[in-house]
Amino acid sequence: MDSKKLAEKVANLSLEKKAIDVQILTLHPLTTMTDYFVICSGSTNTQVKAISDHIFDTLKKDKIRPLHIEGQSNQEWILLDYIGVLVHVFQPARREFYSLERLWGDAEIIEVKDE
Repeated sequence: MDSKKLAEKVANLSLEKKAIDVQILTLHPLTTMTDYFVICSGSTNTQVKAISDHIFDTLKKDKIRPLHIEGQSNQEWILLDYIGVLVHVFQPARREFYSLERLWGDAEIIEVKDE
């Protein structure tokens, strides 16, 4: 699966667990680090964990596994590294503090809504 399709799939999976403010940042024109960030928020530790677990478990069924996972112990910001797609699942206060959207302000931002 190419990075764009993976980013779209991840965004939609996050919405299945009622993630809020889901965005895809297109980074491939700006950096070689990754192609896309998928950024979303959950309102509690439990929801942040549920969103990241749902993404992990669903992609695992498709034999897509992250290279690395961080933040599972405190569940305020969980990062799933799928190389071409970095998934950031935040609690709102952490998301505001780190403000990845502002940091990567030159990136194209795609808002993903539940239809």
